[in-house]
Amino acid sequence: MSEELETKESKNFIEQIIDEDLESGRFDHVQTRFPPEPNGCLHIGHAKSVLLNYGLANEYEGKFNLRFDDTNPTKEDEEFVESIKNDVKWLGANWEDRLFFASNYFDQMYEAAVKLIKKGKAYVDDLSADEIREYRGTLTEPGKNSPYRDRSIEENLELFEGMKNGEYEDGEKVLRAKIDMSSSNINMRDPIIYRVAHVTHHNTGDKWCIYPMYDFAHPVEDAIEGITHSVCTLEFEDHRPLYDWVVNELEYEMPPKQIEFSKLYLTNVVTGKRYIKQLVEDGVVDGWDDPRLVTISALRRRGYTPESIRMFVELCGVSKSQSSVDYAMLEYCIREDLNLSRPRFMAVLDPVKLIIDNYPEDQVEWMDVPNNVKNEELGSRKIPFCKELYIERTDFMEEPPKKYFRLYPGNEVRLMNGYFVTCTDFKKDADGNVTEIHCTYDPETRSGSGFTGRKVKGTIHWVSARHAIKSEVRLYENLVDEEKGKLNEDGTLNLNPNSLQVLENCYVEPNISEVKPEDKFQFMRNGYFVADMKEYTPEHPVFNRIVSLKSSFKLPKN
Repeated sequence: MSEELETKESKNFIEQIIDEDLESGRFDHVQTRFPPEPNGCLHIGHAKSVLLNYGLANEYEGKFNLRFDDTNPTKEDEEFVESIKNDVKWLGANWEDRLFFASNYFDQMYEAAVKLIKKGKAYVDDLSADEIREYRGTLTEPGKNSPYRDRSIEENLELFEGMKNGEYEDGEKVLRAKIDMSSSNINMRDPIIYRVAHVTHHNTGDKWCIYPMYDFAHPVEDAIEGITHSVCTLEFEDHRPLYDWVVNELEYEMPPKQIEFSKLYLTNVVTGKRYIKQLVEDGVVDGWDDPRLVTISALRRRGYTPESIRMFVELCGVSKSQSSVDYAMLEYCIREDLNLSRPRFMAVLDPVKLIIDNYPEDQVEWMDVPNNVKNEELGSRKIPFCKELYIERTDFMEEPPKKYFRLYPGNEVRLMNGYFVTCTDFKKDADGNVTEIHCTYDPETRSGSGFTGRKVKGTIHWVSARHAIKSEVRLYENLVDEEKGKLNEDGTLNLNPNSLQVLENCYVEPNISEVKPEDKFQFMRNGYFVADMKEYTPEHPVFNRIVSLKSSFKLPKN
């Protein structure tokens, strides 16, 4: 196989289309865009589109635009504009000075609509929304012409100007493209391209009381900006004939080409803006950035990195076939990113006190501990060891099962980076809960001393009770479980009541005081965590678990 053919086969279908367009001379450059609607925050699916469009522009040394499709003021908000800008920048897509708003083209869109009217390709319709729907027909039956379809060009121009001048109420009149009411594609059955809406716009204020519909505005925006390849998700495939009709009828010199790819569907998550908005309004989640969501801001607060999301998107690939991706693959990517690059601390999430009876009362030893045993370049730190420690409650059992190698009466274990200890006694409260574990230590067995006298099977972690920092730890699970059904019978989300567990009495080694909000690290044996970007303070440390340490997910072999 030739090198040229191997390269071609390694490219995805969008790259192959672009290559053909450049070779044929249809385009002499590449310009892409990411066109979000500012009616909600971006989620993981949008990340795929952002990175794909930005990556294509970079690959072909072209330009990348960030453009807000703000043509529906009834649902848009300036808050979402700023949020989206921050998310796109955080993902690593640099639009530099190429920030645009569809609303800045309203004058040109109006003139484009007038041009269609003058060509006899658009008309003002007085049918109500219900009547338009009735006239449109079905998937198996053609539509029928509106009684207003044959108005003269002069009358349509006058009526459309009246719409612009505020002479009509919302819904009283619309402007429709005149295409084909018998088309097999319902999108081509005289779609509405302008409607009356007396609503203040976040960018243009009250200048306009008519607004273009998305299917008309989008191709016009692309053409105005000189976009060559309008890369969008697969649900717009049936809209492509209308996209092409608009740019061709408006006679743009270099009409853009629309290309569709499959959406990113992730299991056990909520991505629909309508559902997320409802969860936020009902107080089920703590805003659009609640770490149980997969909005970009939520993933960032959860502790995901741009690098891990880029890796995830790359692993998902680009195709035209719809499929779902296991959430475990996203978790795999963040583990891969953090495993070698971040320090490790000792933290006890469900503490019980361990008292070393034969250890000197006032003695404190400072143990030298590597920050990451898999990456020597991260150096080491000192942690205090003393008579009273905290260990995980699950690391002690009064009556252990077979092959339980942690602490139980009479058993010896290693305290990680410390000494061997043997359990001698324990105490319980009136409810039967263990409150104290007593043990003795062997001074000859200090970690790093070279002791080889005997071996133990169990190693447990700990923190100094005298020096540890009390912290709040938040453990997250999936917000929905698709195996039990994502939706209830009434259409509401089937929510997991245990999606958030807040632990308020956790203890972390004192070195944690050096971290800052958004710092990420491993709590040994407990998982990867991040200092919460909104609520972490040195006085009240709050840590979110990003992901547990292990997963059953494995990359498929080539």
